[in-house]
Amino acid sequence: MKQDMNKKIIVSLLQLDLIWENPGQNLNKIERYIAGNKKSDIIVLPELFSTGFTMNVKEFGETMNGETLNFLREISEKYKTAICGSLLIKENYNYYNRFVFIKPGQEIEYYDKRHLFSVGGENESYSEGKTKRIIEFMGFKILPLICYDLRFPVWSRNKEDYDILIYVANWPASRRKHWDILLKARAIENQAVVLATNRIGTDGRNINYDGGTIIINAFGQEIFKTDDNKEQIITAEILKQDINKLRKDFPVWKDKDDFIIK
Repeated sequence: MKQDMNKKIIVSLLQLDLIWENPGQNLNKIERYIAGNKKSDIIVLPELFSTGFTMNVKEFGETMNGETLNFLREISEKYKTAICGSLLIKENYNYYNRFVFIKPGQEIEYYDKRHLFSVGGENESYSEGKTKRIIEFMGFKILPLICYDLRFPVWSRNKEDYDILIYVANWPASRRKHWDILLKARAIENQAVVLATNRIGTDGRNINYDGGTIIINAFGQEIFKTDDNKEQIITAEILKQDINKLRKDFPVWKDKDDFIIK
């Protein structure tokens, strides 16, 4: 426990007006924000940050050695920061909404979105992920999830003692209240810090987004939140000791039920 006392991590969340199906312009915009930001250990980008929530998978699907990931590797190394978000990946004739986590000078870790948004036809174009991933970085355990996953609490259940839960999203303004409520619920029930990044603007399907990018502590309290409908980057310092203290002082985790996901 004493070793955790000094563990801290600086996180930055980027809320963007994504340019529809235009990876080049979106990546240029991302680098401008990162270059102008103070030093962070992790930069969090929205869901499908290079294209927006497109179903044109054959046109915009990339490999793990594609232009977008090579760009992110270079950015990670140049600014000495981890960088994460989701993009459209083609692999073995399948297409995935894949969350990637790039550590400076290291291999990429990833998670494929499990809950595909059938209301919007995502399940008709993308393949479902099967496996949760816990990413370890700077002494913290991180669970990455994507947008619609937020509605399914069993999938985020904290059985692995993760410290930070990251959601990246293209969450429409019409259901914004659900986003705000569910993010706090996930933080409270899992006693974990939640980092949640959403986009703003209007996409190519004429769907509106109004942000709500937020950092929530393990007690469910807002640490920092973006302004609605504004491109912005927010930064906060996360302390491991704060998470451990809450779990020690209020150990509801001892009474949890066991769930099996098939």
